[in-house]
Amino acid sequence: MTFQLYDYLPILLMFVVAAGFAVGNVLLSQFVGQRKRTRTKLMPYECGKDPVGSARERFSVKFYLIAMLFILFDIEVIFLVPWAAVFKTLAAQSDAMRWFVYLEMMVFVGLLLAGYIYVVKKGAFDWGEKARREAEAEARALHDLEDRRRLHEQRPAA
Repeated sequence: MTFQLYDYLPILLMFVVAAGFAVGNVLLSQFVGQRKRTRTKLMPYECGKDPVGSARERFSVKFYLIAMLFILFDIEVIFLVPWAAVFKTLAAQSDAMRWFVYLEMMVFVGLLLAGYIYVVKKGAFDWGEKARREAEAEARALHDLEDRRRLHEQRPAA
């Protein structure tokens, strides 16, 4: 088998189409999009938190919970790729192996789904006004606790 540059043409074509799609969308949004510059639009966006005040402010645990859940589900979904890549090879060995590999993945997906349902029922993805107020109240309480601790440390011993 000899090296043929022509064999890599589909990959080059994929990159050209992807780059064209990205550049096309950016240009299209520049020509067609609205240009209403408001104070809110010009403010930097910081993960759903208004970027005002000290950068040392405490965040609600909910922000970290969402980050951990994203990483957890992201990594678990990545496990589907190698399974899908070898499924055909494993399934060709025997019917028993085909069903074993398939059921093994369905158990994995079922556990993933159970975890997702649990997280939804706990309200981790609820970013409504009520949940937002609760998260802000929790952050304020943590901030007040930190201020009291600092004042206690600064007070001279009697």
